[in-house]
Amino acid sequence: MRSFVVLALVWVAFGLIDKAVAANPVTSADELVSQHLDSIASAAVLAGLKTRVAQGPAHYTILVGGTGFLDGKAVLVSEGKKLQFMMKFANNEYHGEQFIFDGEKDSVAYSSARQSRSGFGNFVFVQDAVLREGLLGGVLSTAWPLLFGNLEQRKAKLTFDGLKKIDGQELYELRYRPNKGSDLEINLYFDPQTLHHVETIYRYSVTAGLTIRGETATAGLVPNRYRLQEKFSEFKTMDGVTLPTRYALQFQQERQDGRTNLYEWDLKGLDVSNNVPVDPRNFEVK
Repeated sequence: MRSFVVLALVWVAFGLIDKAVAANPVTSADELVSQHLDSIASAAVLAGLKTRVAQGPAHYTILVGGTGFLDGKAVLVSEGKKLQFMMKFANNEYHGEQFIFDGEKDSVAYSSARQSRSGFGNFVFVQDAVLREGLLGGVLSTAWPLLFGNLEQRKAKLTFDGLKKIDGQELYELRYRPNKGSDLEINLYFDPQTLHHVETIYRYSVTAGLTIRGETATAGLVPNRYRLQEKFSEFKTMDGVTLPTRYALQFQQERQDGRTNLYEWDLKGLDVSNNVPVDPRNFEVK
């Protein structure tokens, strides 16, 4: 008899949870942004967040188009709209990435001793909205464009597309378009139960034409396709602020010749600190 009562209470509890979730669905971009901000911290706490440092180990893997892996470290430093994100590996062929935005100008460092950028670095260098809009690093950065103040200043266009299945999971989709326009497709994804931002996907394709007698021919050519995916998980609450402690990136390039390259960076167990002193030299663009 006791087990039946317990089971009945469990059913009732789950029923109440389902009704609570269903009773407050997100139907617009404004509602999604508002509830998303509530998932990070209260309005008063958010208003007091000025700087943030997230750091920890980084693991780099070539998934397609080669083999190999490296272990190193990563640090993401932000102050207002300023950001530096660095991943460092002790390897001459690939010593990592460094992205800087000083609030006006951006910089993407070379990633090898040969003074060349990686495919990922070159993608961000060309499609600089990733940096300038404060999207890189998601909510780990104070430059995150959905924060109060940032959204009003940037005047980006947000389009709510409801629930979409991404990697087998139902997530709310929010299309993000910079105010100045961009040929980069940017989609933000949110957990429908927690409203945490859990993923961003950037897509870009370009067809390089063949020049024949001064004219460019593009018919029948397969475009180069690029896809950058950021994933955020293992959320923890510290000092009233809920942020991810795991950050993973995948960069995929599909070339016109049919070759595909896929790389992954996995940052686990990040140590996140808010309102700590930040050296201004972190944001120097050289």
